[in-house]
Amino acid sequence: MQKTIVSRPLPASKNDLLRDLHPVLRRIYASRGVHSNEELDLNLGALLPVELMDGAVGAAQLLLDAIQRQRRILVIGDFDCDGATSTALSILALRAMGARQVDYLVPNRFEYGYGLTPEIVGLAASDYVPDLIMTVDNGVSSVAGVAAANNLGIKVIVTDHHLPGPVLPDAAAMVNPNLPDNGFPAKSTAGVGVVFYVLLALRSLLREQGWFEDRPEPNMGDYLDLLALGTVADVVPLERNNRILVHHGLARIRAGRCRPGITALLEVAGRTVRRAQASDLGFAVGPRLNAAGRLDDMSVGIECLLTEDMATARALAARLDRLNRDRRLIEDDMREQAEALLEQVLLKESDLPWGLCLYDDGWHQGVIGIVASRIKERHHRPVIAFAPGDEGEIKGSARSIPGVHIRDVLDEMAAGSQGLLLKFGGHAMAAGLTLEAHRLEEFRALFDDVLRRRLREGDLDAVIESDGEISPRDMSLDLAYLVEQGGPWGQGFPEPVFHGEFEVIQQRQLQDRHWKLVVRPEGSNQVIDAIGFNLVDDCPPPLPDKLLMAYQLDVNEFRGNTSLQLRIAHMEAA
Repeated sequence: MQKTIVSRPLPASKNDLLRDLHPVLRRIYASRGVHSNEELDLNLGALLPVELMDGAVGAAQLLLDAIQRQRRILVIGDFDCDGATSTALSILALRAMGARQVDYLVPNRFEYGYGLTPEIVGLAASDYVPDLIMTVDNGVSSVAGVAAANNLGIKVIVTDHHLPGPVLPDAAAMVNPNLPDNGFPAKSTAGVGVVFYVLLALRSLLREQGWFEDRPEPNMGDYLDLLALGTVADVVPLERNNRILVHHGLARIRAGRCRPGITALLEVAGRTVRRAQASDLGFAVGPRLNAAGRLDDMSVGIECLLTEDMATARALAARLDRLNRDRRLIEDDMREQAEALLEQVLLKESDLPWGLCLYDDGWHQGVIGIVASRIKERHHRPVIAFAPGDEGEIKGSARSIPGVHIRDVLDEMAAGSQGLLLKFGGHAMAAGLTLEAHRLEEFRALFDDVLRRRLREGDLDAVIESDGEISPRDMSLDLAYLVEQGGPWGQGFPEPVFHGEFEVIQQRQLQDRHWKLVVRPEGSNQVIDAIGFNLVDDCPPPLPDKLLMAYQLDVNEFRGNTSLQLRIAHMEAA
């Protein structure tokens, strides 16, 4: 696999409305499709109105009736970070609005699998006896589960953001911006954002009923930290609506006004709360919450988000941190096995298949998604990692590359080979699936064939998109702060990356995995610290005297001192 640094294209005409910005920041925004200062307005008043989220008012009316009649409400969540934040948000907000009988249930992924299945409905009916079930971050594919609930006289509200299949469940209310007839413009809204809109609609209905005349009305802004965490961790594109939610959620976190559990998770990850960035949520907090759903029980993560007690939050965060360390050890071992499997493929073939399907009967279901992601990053091609499932079945987790809508690929395969996929679902970049173990080779060949029809060979070369070169005078702490504050950055609105040639002044390895450098920009006397995480394998020692680097500007705080640091994304001989 080759890696090529390519400068992001800029619009042909300059936008006068952005002239008050730093020239580098103006260039960054222009290359991300920002055309006016209005698009940079992240005030809460610019949020899309509730009325645009089709189905939200209908769902809110069902919740209103349940609260007024003091019916039992059960929230059915998902076992990832988006699901955990969606569940915690729902429980906290419903209780604040006066729901006295509200609880949650998250299926154990190893025992029940994903979503509202008939088995989960049976468990809910026996252990919780709900009058109303509300799914969060799942449900759009739960046709059989909703039917089972209907047969028991339990009404179901589905709130989800995943792509629908050909048949929709017969729910009492359905809220999903990705339904074909839903006109909500922000299709990238995460599961936590969808249920947030339902709860906004519920508060409006309660207000109209005079519900808050003798009880405090909850401020929905109090939950924006959960919105930010779930949105960033689910790696949904940061359209403007999502950026508004994340921006204000991060502001609450930095101000120390967030959930104790989020503070505790940032602390245990060694991150500075007052300078929390979206990347801290995505790479520090999210993985620790996800570790509970991958290896244990997501209720540990949900309880961490729900608790009001800081000591309890720290104890739960420590437990989640231990789970995350266990997850890393399992992941490292599985990744090494995966690379060994690829070596065997290379011995048989002249090149790797265009789509990689990897399986080992000792792999852990909870970690295959991360392994697929790591192998995809290293070899830049769609990857599906499989682990043993129920008897005679295997479960796969797929990760894709730009230009390949992985769920559409699976849809084409299902249509072309009847019965090959027992079930599947997901997004453009990630999906899950189940098939019979004895059909893996058939699936592997068809997967590669479909991808070869959809892709060109050059699509398998990794491209590092750069915001261009910057002058040595712009390599400053001031610009690093401006870039940091110019976010939030994330999927679909990526953190700025620059490139240029540098002289290597000092080089040393950290833990045999990372590079710690001192470099000098070409044509400058300035020396700057630089760090390259997990780059030793790609760039073994000794490094050449001159490097072409793709990098990010980083504000480094160490022992009370603040300095500029370059965070290296890629490097090669100049």
